[in-house]
Amino acid sequence: MLMISRMPRRSPRKVWRHIIINTHGSWLHGDERGFRSRGHRIHSSGDYRNPPPPGDHAALLRYRKKQCPDEVRIDSRLRPIIGRAIVEKLGDLGYRVITVAVTKIHAHAVTELPDDVPKIKEIVGHAKRVSSRAVKDDLPGTVWSAGCTYERISSVGHLHRAYEYVLYKQGSGAWTWCHADADISGIFNRKRPRTQKPGRR
Repeated sequence: MLMISRMPRRSPRKVWRHIIINTHGSWLHGDERGFRSRGHRIHSSGDYRNPPPPGDHAALLRYRKKQCPDEVRIDSRLRPIIGRAIVEKLGDLGYRVITVAVTKIHAHAVTELPDDVPKIKEIVGHAKRVSSRAVKDDLPGTVWSAGCTYERISSVGHLHRAYEYVLYKQGSGAWTWCHADADISGIFNRKRPRTQKPGRR
């Protein structure tokens, strides 16, 4: 388990980010969990932590579902392939990664990236393309939706929360990897290590 007592030293002009990418069709404009269109031209009154009122933008959601009726779902046997491809690509590009998770319709990463939004989108785009190609025989066509979420991590506490959320709170079906693992294999159904009580061995 990663014990974070201080922010890992940043490289010049880089910051830690919690990256979230969604599969194609899994989070449409008008979604009841909240949404933001590209450039924030259209957005709901809430987000996934504080959902908007029921029915908010319902007509827009119906319209988008007609355009994109089926969401892409990542089979469990493909999740490790996708996750390893993301870890390896970010590493090959020279960016530190402390954890990655891949679920049925999402992928998460906590990674250090340039403090430049267009550059972040470019880098994440590379990772999305490489991971899609890694499973193209089993999952042809578009795997990922456009864009990504790139939440800036501002403190030690925030970094620890993002790490714990990605590594331990994505459900038993999530494939996860962290920098403390012995290799890049990763595992499913990762459990938080039990804290040993004082006086017990």
